[in-house]
Amino acid sequence: MTPRIALDAMSGDHGPSVIVHAAIKILSEVDDLQLILVGDEAVLKSLLGHRSTKVMQRLSIHHAGQQVEMNESPSRALRNKKDSSMRVAINLVKQGLADACVSAGNTGALMATARYVLKTLPGIARPAIISALPNMQGTCTHVLDLGANVDTTPVHLFQFAVMGTVLAQAVDNLPKPRIGLLNIGQEEIKGNEDVKEAAKLLSHNPSIHYTGFVEGDDIFKGTVDVVVCDGFVGNVSLKTTEGVAKMISHYVKQSFNQNLWTRFAALISLPIIKNLRQKIDPRRYNGASLLGLRGIVIKSHGSADVLSFTYAIKEAIIEVQKNVPEQISHILATLLNGKGRVK
Repeated sequence: MTPRIALDAMSGDHGPSVIVHAAIKILSEVDDLQLILVGDEAVLKSLLGHRSTKVMQRLSIHHAGQQVEMNESPSRALRNKKDSSMRVAINLVKQGLADACVSAGNTGALMATARYVLKTLPGIARPAIISALPNMQGTCTHVLDLGANVDTTPVHLFQFAVMGTVLAQAVDNLPKPRIGLLNIGQEEIKGNEDVKEAAKLLSHNPSIHYTGFVEGDDIFKGTVDVVVCDGFVGNVSLKTTEGVAKMISHYVKQSFNQNLWTRFAALISLPIIKNLRQKIDPRRYNGASLLGLRGIVIKSHGSADVLSFTYAIKEAIIEVQKNVPEQISHILATLLNGKGRVK
């Protein structure tokens, strides 16, 4: 099966200039792939120029006359932007003309539009946003929810754990991913009632390899493969992580630029610095999945460059090949009754 990916080409801070070049780059790397650029046809054609290679035979344009602004409210985008590149790209997934959609656009608008057009899977009350963060084991830790759901119930957290399990199995080829609930301590007596109740639900289901409560530092220790939390906590954790990473980078650069000797030390340390940068480069972990929908939608960081956006497309390819929505639906059917309650 050749994956067909629709790209919201007008999205993100840099717009089509980045997305078009990312499309060309990944098509040159992946033979078995078709891409659909969704956006202003005239703009996209001008960026593509007159390329006539075999790569271009697997790239098409689908015109969309509007675009969703990065600061636009989800309700306005849903109501007034029916011909936006974001909406049209998601419609292509709904119509079966694309297997997945990738967008660097407004997160709230993307979630609202995707949920409205594609609907949620049976047994899923709310979709969740999941992404991977590097850890000390040399692998990655998947964290969800990262901002789609501020208020959650124990059943929502249980459903997030199921979805996270399936994604980790598909993306990392893990037969039984270790699941942890993010809490203020590892002891059973700690945490609010929702987290404690969610722990009980997970403990009683052998299909999920639940290991217990984890704390924030466990994300980067690699203690578990999937960390589950509500969207408020997850988003704050993610933004805090990004802030700490920027601060460390700032002080490292500042220290190496203090004088001639520190610059010389930086030159000697360059191979180590390059290796470290590659391991923790956030661009290589770009591509957050909107799990729980009847289709595959990947959210790229709004400030993504060409390399970063190609990784978001790669995430979409893997999820298409592994048919992640169908796997989630299959596992839920065995764990939940018709009312969405845990058996």
